Amino acid sequence: MSNIIDFIHGLKFGTLSDEVIAAAHRALTDTLGVAVAASTIELSTIIHNHVASQFGAGEGDNASLWLDGRCVSPSGATLANGMTIDALDAHDGYKPAKGHVGCGVIPALIAMVEATGNDDPKEFITSLVMGYEIGSRAGDALHATANDYHTSGAWVALATAAIAARYLKLTGEQTKEALGIAEYHGPRSQMMRTIDHPTMVKDGSGWGAMAGVSAAYLARDGFTGAPAISMEAEAVAKFWNNLGQRWLVQEQYIKLYPVCRWAQPPVEAVLAIRRENLFEVNDIKAIKILTFHESLRLATKHPTTTEQAQYSLPFPVSVALVHGTITAAHVSSAALSDPTMAAIRDKIEVEESDAFNREFPARRIAQVKIELMDGRVLISEPTEAIGDPENPVSDEVIREKFAMLTQPLLGVEKSDALFHLTQNMAFAKTVRPLITALSSPPR
Repeated sequence: MSNIIDFIHGLKFGTLSDEVIAAAHRALTDTLGVAVAASTIELSTIIHNHVASQFGAGEGDNASLWLDGRCVSPSGATLANGMTIDALDAHDGYKPAKGHVGCGVIPALIAMVEATGNDDPKEFITSLVMGYEIGSRAGDALHATANDYHTSGAWVALATAAIAARYLKLTGEQTKEALGIAEYHGPRSQMMRTIDHPTMVKDGSGWGAMAGVSAAYLARDGFTGAPAISMEAEAVAKFWNNLGQRWLVQEQYIKLYPVCRWAQPPVEAVLAIRRENLFEVNDIKAIKILTFHESLRLATKHPTTTEQAQYSLPFPVSVALVHGTITAAHVSSAALSDPTMAAIRDKIEVEESDAFNREFPARRIAQVKIELMDGRVLISEPTEAIGDPENPVSDEVIREKFAMLTQPLLGVEKSDALFHLTQNMAFAKTVRPLITALSSPPR
């Protein structure tokens, strides 16, 4: 455990390679781009108002609700801003833990910068990297030792407790207690429950991130909570022994589309078929999708809410066939009743592949067969989503995604300004311009 606490408090910017710093900037850019677009979703409005009412600013440390301007407690800001990111399923993720680190780490980090006034950019990037390293390994450890598949909030809580402990300058013993509190109070909610019944609870990331920040403040005041067994148990030591040697911030995937990662392999497969063959959507007779079990569970064929659309497999496949891409607007309420896409979804059959199941979660594979009215049968290769660490997207693709997500709300000038802030954060004079840009209402 001492090596983990030493890493939390002792990691220095000067030890980070250029590649690790670049990965941190990519994560920051991608996550905040998603946050901007997600701020227009009903979930975000509800949780912002809830936090303003129930987690209001006090006499001590405070932080901001993004694109809102209201001031609340650091744990409240982490909750609202984390759940806002989670409202649009377009943020980065970590395949081995089948979940997401950044949507909890980055809101907690920015809240702690505001709360403590420590706006040093190098400390900011160093803590971001540290949070990704702690969160990713905590996810690995939990999934290796727990029978149930828990949402990301269960292990993100440990990452945000570590960030808050570092910014609050907790002692080693206080940090140990904070991690124990965070693990105990982190939401061990069942991920497949919200896959089968999509609602606003999503991946638990915001709630877990809030629990971690609260845990650090509690530990500072003498509250106890150790041990954190996903860090201290002998069975999980192998996940923690390579801290500072293998950088898991470089092993996160980037999503191209705002839907569950498990739906994106068949989306890429139908897009490949669409590029390589000439046909109209009205020419389609039947579509058969072969995929892995977890993807099969994305079963809502005709969603009526954006949450159902984001946790559906047939819906994004129909969008991709009609539009050639999937944007935030395509998973909004207005797009859900499109009759052309509904007709396509009625033609989709999904089957499970034992071979693809064996590859999960290291690989997420799907294959699509489209039968046309004229008798042609178009079959994709076994396909994985673009943006995995083994097949990363370019910086230009990330910039295009950021612009697509942010320009409708911010306009071109403010979108470009925010992009450059996130891309150059480690070498800025202060984090303050980023906080100002995030906390101000867009228009």
